[in-house]
Amino acid sequence: MKSVISVPFARRRSGRTNYRKRLVLLKSNLPRLVVRKTLTSILLQIVDFEDKGDIVRLTASSAMLRKLGWNHSCKNIPAAYLSGLLAGKMALEKKILKAVPDLGLQSITKGGKIFAALKGAKDAGLDIAISEDIAPDSSAISGQRISAYAKVAGKSQFAKAKGNALKISEDFEKLKSAIESGKWRIPKNKES
Repeated sequence: MKSVISVPFARRRSGRTNYRKRLVLLKSNLPRLVVRKTLTSILLQIVDFEDKGDIVRLTASSAMLRKLGWNHSCKNIPAAYLSGLLAGKMALEKKILKAVPDLGLQSITKGGKIFAALKGAKDAGLDIAISEDIAPDSSAISGQRISAYAKVAGKSQFAKAKGNALKISEDFEKLKSAIESGKWRIPKNKES
């Protein structure tokens, strides 16, 4: 009698998908809030499952903050929070009220960027399960830690940084209030 050899799916073999975790997320029958970090930004997507393939309902990234006036790094905790806030507002506008977090296979850290993004989405009004214990504290989210470090480190440490690190808390509050008040819509290019 011949034995049958089972070969795992290609995405499983390459370490890109954990199908057991994916199945648990899909059984919730809720849209997934996918949060990913890149080397330069934070990406958030609301994704629905379909038999033919997942459908992305909306995308928000920290790079979009530049068009809203953010002139600091797009890969820090304040940018992650603002991106989550933006994604949450976009989701509510599309009548998406609840989502389940999808963190994928990336390594996660308590108080890190991923949880800052999820906290931003929750603060926007999106019903998402996240514990306040795992999210960063308000001094990290508002950029107060960055500005305090900038005072100590001096100009040489932040010479190549975009924006004035000492004013990151002020800029954060301005952009946060703009997003909360509905002034987050990015203007269309006149050429398109």
